[in-house]
Amino acid sequence: MAVETLSPDWEFDRVDDGSQKIHAEVQLKNYGKFLEEYTSQLRRIENALDDSIGDVWDFNLDPIALKLLPYEQSSLLELIKTENKVLNKVITVYAALCCEIKKLKYEAEIKFYNGLLFYGEGATDSSMMEGDCQIQMGRFISFLQELSCFVTRCYEVVVNVVHQLAALYISNKVAPKIIETTGVHFQTMYEHLGELLTVLLTLDEIIDNHITLKDHWTMYKRLLKSVHHNPSKFGIQEEKLKPFEKFLLKLEGQLLDGVIFQACIEQQFDSLNGGVSVSKNSTFAEEFAHSIRSIFANVEARLGEPSEIDQRDKYVGICGLFVLHFQIFRTIDKKFYKSLLDICKKVPAITLTANIIWFPDNFLIQKIPAAAKLLDRKSLQAIKIHRDTFLQQKSQLLTKEVQSYYVFVSSWMMKMESILSKEQRMDKFAEDLTNRCNVFIQGFLYAYSISNIIKTTMNLYMSMQKPMTKTSVKALCRLVELLKAIEHMFYRRSMVVADSVSHITQHLQHQALNSISVAKKRVISDKKYSEQRLDVLSALVLAENTLNGPSTKQRRLIVSLALSVGTQLKTFKDEELFPLQVVMKKLDLISELRERVQAQCDCCFLYWHRAVFPIYLDDVYENAVDAARLHYMFSALRDCVPAMMHARHLESYEILLDCYDKEIMEILNEHLLDKLCKEIEKDLRLSVHTHLKLDDRNPFKVGMKDRALFFSLNPIRFFNRFIDIRAYVTHYLDKTFYNLTTVALHDWATYSEMRNLATQRYGLVMTEAHLPSQTLEQGLDVLEIMRNIHIFVSRYLYNLNNQIFIERTSNNKHLNTINIRHIANSIRTHGTGIMNTTVNFTYQFLKKKFYIFSQFMYDEHIKSRLIKDIRFFREIKDQNDHKYPFERAEKFNRGIRKLGITPEGQSYLDQFRQLISQIGNAMGYIRMIRSGGLHCSSNAIRFVPDLEDIINFEELVKEEGLAEETLKAARHLDSVLSDHTRNSAEGTEYFKMLVDVFAPEFRRPKNIHLRNFYIIVPPLTLNFVEHSISCKEKLNKKNKIGAAFTDDGFAMGVAYILKLLDQYQEFDSLHWFQSVREKYLKEIRAVAKQQTVQSAGQDEKLLQTMNLTQKRLDVYLQEFELLYFSLSSARIFFRADKTAAEENQEKKEKEEETKTSNGDLSDNTVSADRVIK
Repeated sequence: MAVETLSPDWEFDRVDDGSQKIHAEVQLKNYGKFLEEYTSQLRRIENALDDSIGDVWDFNLDPIALKLLPYEQSSLLELIKTENKVLNKVITVYAALCCEIKKLKYEAEIKFYNGLLFYGEGATDSSMMEGDCQIQMGRFISFLQELSCFVTRCYEVVVNVVHQLAALYISNKVAPKIIETTGVHFQTMYEHLGELLTVLLTLDEIIDNHITLKDHWTMYKRLLKSVHHNPSKFGIQEEKLKPFEKFLLKLEGQLLDGVIFQACIEQQFDSLNGGVSVSKNSTFAEEFAHSIRSIFANVEARLGEPSEIDQRDKYVGICGLFVLHFQIFRTIDKKFYKSLLDICKKVPAITLTANIIWFPDNFLIQKIPAAAKLLDRKSLQAIKIHRDTFLQQKSQLLTKEVQSYYVFVSSWMMKMESILSKEQRMDKFAEDLTNRCNVFIQGFLYAYSISNIIKTTMNLYMSMQKPMTKTSVKALCRLVELLKAIEHMFYRRSMVVADSVSHITQHLQHQALNSISVAKKRVISDKKYSEQRLDVLSALVLAENTLNGPSTKQRRLIVSLALSVGTQLKTFKDEELFPLQVVMKKLDLISELRERVQAQCDCCFLYWHRAVFPIYLDDVYENAVDAARLHYMFSALRDCVPAMMHARHLESYEILLDCYDKEIMEILNEHLLDKLCKEIEKDLRLSVHTHLKLDDRNPFKVGMKDRALFFSLNPIRFFNRFIDIRAYVTHYLDKTFYNLTTVALHDWATYSEMRNLATQRYGLVMTEAHLPSQTLEQGLDVLEIMRNIHIFVSRYLYNLNNQIFIERTSNNKHLNTINIRHIANSIRTHGTGIMNTTVNFTYQFLKKKFYIFSQFMYDEHIKSRLIKDIRFFREIKDQNDHKYPFERAEKFNRGIRKLGITPEGQSYLDQFRQLISQIGNAMGYIRMIRSGGLHCSSNAIRFVPDLEDIINFEELVKEEGLAEETLKAARHLDSVLSDHTRNSAEGTEYFKMLVDVFAPEFRRPKNIHLRNFYIIVPPLTLNFVEHSISCKEKLNKKNKIGAAFTDDGFAMGVAYILKLLDQYQEFDSLHWFQSVREKYLKEIRAVAKQQTVQSAGQDEKLLQTMNLTQKRLDVYLQEFELLYFSLSSARIFFRADKTAAEENQEKKEKEEETKTSNGDLSDNTVSADRVIK
């Protein structure tokens, strides 16, 4: 398609039909819409992701803070510019003085008050060493010097202010006036002067109330005296001491004698060299008195009312000004003096700072005694009585006050939330701003009232030394919480407040400017010219110019000074002036809203009343419903930290902070956290042990306190840590459960249950103890048995068929037993490695026992009898059908008794039988260890689906090409599985090992004396049977000492030793048990025969004897039969079917087979000795 091109000569002005503009507007609208939608979309995403982003500002987590206070960049000279040069100078001087006073006040409040108040804190009486007081005072001297310079500066400023004011109001008719002052009242100046006098007065009060400071000062002076006597000892030159002493005396005279304020008002105000006259200046005296009265009129109207803002502080200033006025002019207005004192009925005391309370009546009486004399004593007494009644009434009304403030503050917070969350409508913007302004001011007023109640009440109780009731303490703490709630409210919504404040200040400035412009027009319209009118106009212009800008302190100060000049000549009508004053007051409040709220909600004074904290915590603990209020209290306790940083009497303020931190944390632990931990632990214990019916836990009878509410609290911020109640209690329970489980491992199940219950009931995330668990029926631990195997084998009896050990005797009413399950549990606790260790221990034990065994067999008496018996048996065996005669065994048994018996009545053969039983018990224990190991392994491997076909995880991991760590883990898993499979399938042949290790030694020629063992077995069995029957008979007796129903350790011991000596054939050749059976059957038959003969004879007694004889014979036969079965069973463990020669032959054949299969001709035989080290 051809493109049509315009020829360059065919150009003309195109007609603008406005279509382009329309298009552009449509596009802009669309773009605007898109942006709005996108913004709201982003906001939704933001809100969904995180609830903490938004307009709410968390008090506890603020890495940054928002400061709204505007700072003035221009100097006063730049701000105060009008055509009227004289007025400029006047306003500039006064503004500069007011700024200076503000700076001095700020310095005093921040640095000097705190430095003095905290002197001596942070060191308890117990921790104070001798000489510490002097060291602290030594550090503090530099601070006192700074304070001295500060006070001197204040004196100079007071004189200057008085001079500057006196210069303006001249009573001399002849002298030229600087400006016309009729109707001009610089009230702001007097208010500022009052503030400065309040500072001096406060310093006096702090020092006057500071006993520690004065004590330390006295000690320090004494120290100086000691130094004076021996300066070289302290390394000080004597000539330096004199000036230092003079300096100290100056400090004491100026600061510590309580005359800071007095010295200020007693200064020489009249200039000596013909400068400004003050005391004789009647115009100034009148102006001074008029200003005090007009300030007082404003203060009196608002004092004690809900709308009170800073009237109390101004009242202190008025009292100071009044005393200053009296001091300079020596005139007194009795009526005004009385009205000043009447205020004391409204306000019995005023808190100057922290815990320093000030009584106006005392001050006025003390400073103006002349006026006090004019008043009757009754009225002065009435003030003191009123103070006491005020305190009594306050304590009664506190609870009600708290409730009403609770409602007020809650509804205010709701208003605040609703007003700030509403979108601002442009058509009602001004109305909306006014509403917001009023709500902000209302919040500040609540804070002011609450703060006053707390400070006045607490400090009055303290200064009058009256005890507080618990109810009052709780109520005051509630008020502290409310105070902090107000501050948090402003803080949480600080983003919206910040936005609103700038709009509100602009709105208020606009209203003020409107009022001023109306007045200005009125002045301009009046055509009469006079200097006074010019001053008024200049002042109004200055106020206008200054209001056009940010609402800084300096600008507002200049406006108020300018309006002092600008309101003369009735430039404003009364109905215009009052709204303007209201607007200016609001502007003052709103411009410094954040700072003022912070100052009112500052709970630094709580440091001096921290004794209430334990009572408060007890209350919180009892009423856990609103535990979240802890956040507010800790926020209040944190307020004194910035003030503490100005302490100068310690090496570092950090020491003071640490001390405070430690104290608060100790109280918290003692009165809340530890109590809570114990309570939760107790509750869990009682819940788990409900089956024990410990006490009545019916919530309808004993009540129920839900402690779980404490765990839903967010962590509380205090100093540089967060106090997490949930974590603290969890840690305590974890620690307790862990420690108690280690002490008694069998309780693991109980503590596990308690852990689960803590999670269910309180939502605590507990840590698993990971301790080896024991069952309640664990019995004796394998480790314990292993370490004390020599005691175990003598105290426990073995039962071969049930594989169980039973305690021989016990002081308790029950006997302990040990079976395979116990051993398996124990092996699970300690791991399978313990099995080999146990076998090693048993080997050591057997070595010792076999040594005794050998000695017994080597004994001449025993050896000679045994050799004689062997010889005898060889001689008679053919005649006796190869059976060892029963009588011979009996004779051996009796013969041994003749050799001697122990004090317990045991023969040597009894002791030998016991030795063999112990060896048998040890072997029984080894058998049980092996069974327990198999049991444990099979339990562990039951989760493997097919033991025949186990997957090789290492190969699978290699195939997948996974990381090295995974490969290592797979290798470990394979080795564990193969171990378990092997253990569960075979188990180790411990018996064979223990035979192989001892047999070669037993069969050596040097131990030939042991070969006689088989012949001692018949008398041993006889001895055993007699012992066994006597033990069983004791079971039916009352005294069961020595009673027993099983002792298969003997059979095991005999079988084991016969195997070691390879004497099964020799023993079998005795046919001993056949011989016993024949003997008893023969006797039983004989008794039966006799019974049949005697039954005819009807001899009753003889029949009874026969029956008893038959029973006894039956019992003996039964016992021998049982022993025979046990011995036969035990021999199976040691492969009694084969002799040592046959076993060796079998071994050789196996070895040859292995060699031929491997083609390896080297000698591969491995001794069994290697297994046991």
